[in-house]
Amino acid sequence: MKDKVRRGGRNPSKADVTSLISGNDAVGNKQHEDSSFPVKIQGAGVEPFELQVRGFWLVQDAVMTLLLRDDVFPRSNLSLALAGTTLDPLAELQSLKGLKPGAVLRLVEEPYTALSARLHLARVLELLRAPGPQDALREGRSPSILETLTQTPDSNLLNGKSLKRSLSNTKPEATKPDWAPPEYLLPGSSERPLMALLPHSSQPESPSYLRDLCLSCWNPAPGHRKLQGDFLYITVVTMEGRRCEITSFPKGFFLNRSTEEVFDPRPAQSSPVCHNFTDLLCHISPAFKQTLTTLKNRSQLPPVERMPTPYHTLSWLGPSCASRSHKNNFSRLGVEEQPATQAPDWNEELQAARDLPLGSLEERLQRDRALLQVNSAFVRAVMQGAETIVDGFAEPVNGNPEDPAFLWGGLFMSQGAASAIFGGDRGRRAAQRLELKGVQAYSDIEGLQGLHTLPTAIVDYRGMRLSAQGLAPGLEASEQDQATTPASRGLLYGVTAGPQESPHRRRLLERLAHAAKCLSLQRHVVVGPNDHKVPLFTSVDAQGLLGADGRYYILDVFRTFPADANFCTEVETESQTVPEEEESKTSTGEEKEKGGCLKEGWPENYHSVSGLPRSFTHGLCRLRPELVQAFIQHKHCQFTQCVRETLDANGGFEECATACDSRATQAVRVACKEVGSISDIIFEMRFNPSVFSPEVSFPPGETKSMKLQERLLREAAAFIITHQIPDFLEFCRQSNEAPMDGVSLKQALHQRGINLRYLGHVITTISQSQHKDCLRHIMRLVIGEIFTRSARRVFNSFLQGVDVPSLSAAVSHFLCCLLVPHFTPVAVCDDTKKKSKRRGRGTGASESTPWSMLAGAELWNLVCQDAAETYNISDSLGPGPNHLVEHYGLQKLSLLREFCLKTGVQLRLRDYILDNQNKAPIGPDDILNIFPVVKHVHMPTVDASKAYRAAQNFIQKGLLDQAHEHLKEATYLFGRVCDDLHIEACYCHSLLAKVSFKQGKAAEARSVQLKAVVISERVLGFDHPNTIHQYALLGVYVFAGGEDALAQKCLLRARLLMLTVHGEDHPYTATLDSCLGLVLSGDQRGKFLKNALRLNTSFFGPAHLHTALTQQLLAQWMCSKGDYRSAMSHEKEALIAFTSMFGEDHPQSRCSKEFLCTITKQAVKVERSLRQAGAECTEPTVEDLSPTRATVLEQMALLTGIKSITYRDGLQEYRKKHKELKAAVAKELGFLVSDELIASQTVNGEGKSSDQEAGSRKEAENGGSPAAENTNEGQRELPVEETLMKNAATAVVNGHVVQANGREEKTDVDAGDSDRADSEGKTEDAESEAGAAGQEAGNSSQSSVNSNIVNGEMKSQPVEVNGAINGAGDISVSPSVLKSKGTWADVVSKPNGGRDTAVNGVAGKVTANGGVHE
Repeated sequence: MKDKVRRGGRNPSKADVTSLISGNDAVGNKQHEDSSFPVKIQGAGVEPFELQVRGFWLVQDAVMTLLLRDDVFPRSNLSLALAGTTLDPLAELQSLKGLKPGAVLRLVEEPYTALSARLHLARVLELLRAPGPQDALREGRSPSILETLTQTPDSNLLNGKSLKRSLSNTKPEATKPDWAPPEYLLPGSSERPLMALLPHSSQPESPSYLRDLCLSCWNPAPGHRKLQGDFLYITVVTMEGRRCEITSFPKGFFLNRSTEEVFDPRPAQSSPVCHNFTDLLCHISPAFKQTLTTLKNRSQLPPVERMPTPYHTLSWLGPSCASRSHKNNFSRLGVEEQPATQAPDWNEELQAARDLPLGSLEERLQRDRALLQVNSAFVRAVMQGAETIVDGFAEPVNGNPEDPAFLWGGLFMSQGAASAIFGGDRGRRAAQRLELKGVQAYSDIEGLQGLHTLPTAIVDYRGMRLSAQGLAPGLEASEQDQATTPASRGLLYGVTAGPQESPHRRRLLERLAHAAKCLSLQRHVVVGPNDHKVPLFTSVDAQGLLGADGRYYILDVFRTFPADANFCTEVETESQTVPEEEESKTSTGEEKEKGGCLKEGWPENYHSVSGLPRSFTHGLCRLRPELVQAFIQHKHCQFTQCVRETLDANGGFEECATACDSRATQAVRVACKEVGSISDIIFEMRFNPSVFSPEVSFPPGETKSMKLQERLLREAAAFIITHQIPDFLEFCRQSNEAPMDGVSLKQALHQRGINLRYLGHVITTISQSQHKDCLRHIMRLVIGEIFTRSARRVFNSFLQGVDVPSLSAAVSHFLCCLLVPHFTPVAVCDDTKKKSKRRGRGTGASESTPWSMLAGAELWNLVCQDAAETYNISDSLGPGPNHLVEHYGLQKLSLLREFCLKTGVQLRLRDYILDNQNKAPIGPDDILNIFPVVKHVHMPTVDASKAYRAAQNFIQKGLLDQAHEHLKEATYLFGRVCDDLHIEACYCHSLLAKVSFKQGKAAEARSVQLKAVVISERVLGFDHPNTIHQYALLGVYVFAGGEDALAQKCLLRARLLMLTVHGEDHPYTATLDSCLGLVLSGDQRGKFLKNALRLNTSFFGPAHLHTALTQQLLAQWMCSKGDYRSAMSHEKEALIAFTSMFGEDHPQSRCSKEFLCTITKQAVKVERSLRQAGAECTEPTVEDLSPTRATVLEQMALLTGIKSITYRDGLQEYRKKHKELKAAVAKELGFLVSDELIASQTVNGEGKSSDQEAGSRKEAENGGSPAAENTNEGQRELPVEETLMKNAATAVVNGHVVQANGREEKTDVDAGDSDRADSEGKTEDAESEAGAAGQEAGNSSQSSVNSNIVNGEMKSQPVEVNGAINGAGDISVSPSVLKSKGTWADVVSKPNGGRDTAVNGVAGKVTANGGVHE
């Protein structure tokens, strides 16, 4: 693949970036871009070449760039010289005198040291071990498959030039494929071949360079030779069979005279001294020279496919050959072994990276890149440490067999002690997971400098979970110093810290207070061990200390987030917080509660309906931070609604806001008390993380506060059941991009703050829903997720009783018992007997092992028991695995994939028959490996993410040109930080491709999308749901370029992955089938379209947009076949759906009506011609009704969500009234306004889609199909409209678009899964339009935010007045309905008039939790 986007480095758009995030940074980056200039590189035995450098580079940056070039690699230990003077590595290029464009820089070979010589040999091995196509699978990493689709010799894709063609050729040859899809990809097929998932790569296997390369037996160098400079001796056996001994010394390498029997270190005759080891090998072996030349001349994969990913992405399938021919000829060289030096100090490396300066953009990029590199290396060390420890190669450093602790590679690794308070082993695992989440929360706080956390990760390997941390730096100063000044050093904060006062403690408390505000944590007081009161800003377990490095650390943050009241026992906590004198009142209240009244905070009949609260398997159930933020927004809307209602009752908002009395202040106080604000003058929500902790006691003075906190936590817990879960299911019911597997289901739930322990309640909600048939794919996913998670917990316990030699057999036996109904261990024993030569004695040990006696029925009972305890479901899993297949439509292959991804098991690539009860479908040879599964802290890419979010905001406003610039900027910044191998970089590239496509740049969209596909395959996985989406989008873009065959391959690849991951019964399968029905030909086209119609009808009903579009596609196909009667039937259905959704005047309805008339006329014409022909039997002349290529492309863009139909149902009356109002005002003012102008203004003002799909101000209307409206005219400034709007004090509605069924139209340009879920506020049972967000101070004319609230969703809408978008419109409000244009609450809680104001924001911004301006 040699597209321009991939050629020449790690990012395609570096040269195109001209704007950056802030003004100063924009100027600085512009200067950086303009300061690039070429220099000539010579010397060191390489051919002269030209290098483009940048003035802000250091000399060492230029050297590192040179060392990565193919024509310089594997040379090392080089420096640069200018005019005979060696340059300082730390000097900036722009500061060097005499360095100008065209200057000549010479590469200078520096003398080696013992370490640098070994590093050079490591680079040589990297060259000789050229990665083969199967290496990624052998190492358990997810490979990239895109190259196999585009470069296979028999692909018939533009004569093999598909992706090798440069983008300069904008007129590709349009080829028609002459092959049909395989049978297993056709609709209705039940075959799921795994071999097709990972086709063989077209890349050749790495050639053989040498027979052997190892350390010589004469190592180490004797003393007298060491004094003469000898570092080490190397033995080489060439392909010609010649054995050579080579010496490494400061000047390079030379051939000595030693043999196997005789040590003679003198240089051999005619042996040159070569600074580069490969130069000497070329002199020794002609075969090596020829192979090396062939290697350097072969086509290289782009960097995004060659560079290692920051983190390991597991591939659950390995190579198809179980006997792995992985002979490593160079493993005995010894250069990869860890040197006998001190283990890395991971904490110091991480904190040093965090302490890097943040002043300029370049400094921030270097800091982000350093953080990512340190964390990536830390995670790799954690994986190696887990394997070393669990495999038994490390001894514990403590004497506790119950909780062994290990020190390995600078890591402290342990299982953690199982506490009865937290729930034994389940509680221990939960504590490890929550500790990681707490560290992530404190690490993500922006602007918090000086408060540090240790590098942390957790790893699951072979059924064991280990927590890994960098070593803590220790307490400040020595024991003598601590004895003199104990209060100023060491442990400064925590329940066990004791009362103390010092400047260090005050500085730590300031940082903790700031962190508590950002995390919405309330300051509270608990009773310490000595009955003294301890004020806390964190959970009761947290400790703050001053390390020996002078940094402040916070540890033990696993209970940072508030408790989940749905799974807490409240009696013990209440008894500790109630003083003695109030016991009588409490008992009276409890009696009332027993009589039917609920505790404060629970909805009415909550327990009887939901079965909550109830106990859980562990005592560490905490709310997710996403839920906390969603609940705060929910309470803020209640607060605003309460203030509005109070003001309306006292004379209205306008009167109260202008009057100088206490009515407004009193309204705010009443609202604060009503919603539970911790302040009675402003809206401020904080949560106490120590509430509902049985072992924590609070002083009597905290009783009132504790009652309020318990009420808030009950409301937050009920909010999950009453709001978040129904909202999630409503999203899944309306979207065709619902979750496809367990990973995407978990992500979607977590984005709404729903923990996975609520999966049982999701099942209950679906079962009680009237749309449960439309949600069957979600029910299928939830059941599968419960099954695999329960099976994993049983598997973890199962592996503890298995010895190492039996691991493969035990894992395969477990999988057979899990997936094959009524599987018994007899097959295992028989198989072992057949393989044993000594039948009488050889099988006794294996038969007696506990794991081999496990039967399928026993395992199923264990899984069902765990599911019942964890998720409170009883009979949902049924009697066996076949029940899951028959009742829910689950695929055993999908369950096998989910289980392997969760446990780290890698299977051999072959087709498995999982219904064979006579023979074990999975054998020991099929288990290739078990890999560690690591959960780690995600490092931020601050500036790149800001540019990405800025682009999303521009897209929402319909400004595609600005969005395109910011997206190119973001891709540049992602390339600088993570070499594009980042999930957010994948979303950014995908969004850039969509915007480019909508701007008419199909070639650029195709090129960028190619990269997005590769990133998704390597970072997320070759079969991840996001990869399926990216392949579908790539199919659209390559089809736009005329590459029909490649478009088919991409769409079929997406369908193959979809069938493997989930199965055919999913709404997105209908999207893929509709697209395939457009790009294929013949009868297969009809099969895919009919299947798409069946799926869309079953999931969305006949009156849905997806169903109507599919009906129209089928009508087109019927016309092409001449079946006009069926075409009329399908188009009638489409017209009915379009009319019900959009109305008769909508362009889509008119288009469908016209097409129906054309079909009818054509049918009449054909019928008449046939009658007139009579016996002559001459074929009548038929008008071709096939859609043009532009129309097909437009339809594919609509189906895949690149574009969407703009409509606003329910506003027809508004349009009519608005038109009449304009006409009346114009008549009154004496203007002559035509009806056409008024109508165009009204339509343009309302024609925008929810995310402004149809382009920037300069974009022309897309041709081909009138399905997508042109919204550019709505952005133009019309003088007549300005005058009318100014005088009539009305505003043209220019906001979001809502569908007829009550949902907002799907996002046009998706920002990826991580940004889809809850970018707007949600509400429940709100069915009216409202304006939310305040009134700007001093502004006589109010600028309001129109919001559409339909079926429980509120979307903020910017208002366009006089042709300009009001900046105060970007306010996300939810969930209550506000009917006034502004409230006193907005003035109080949002002093800046509602512009970009965050609820519970951080310091430095005016927030709802901040103080009121005087």
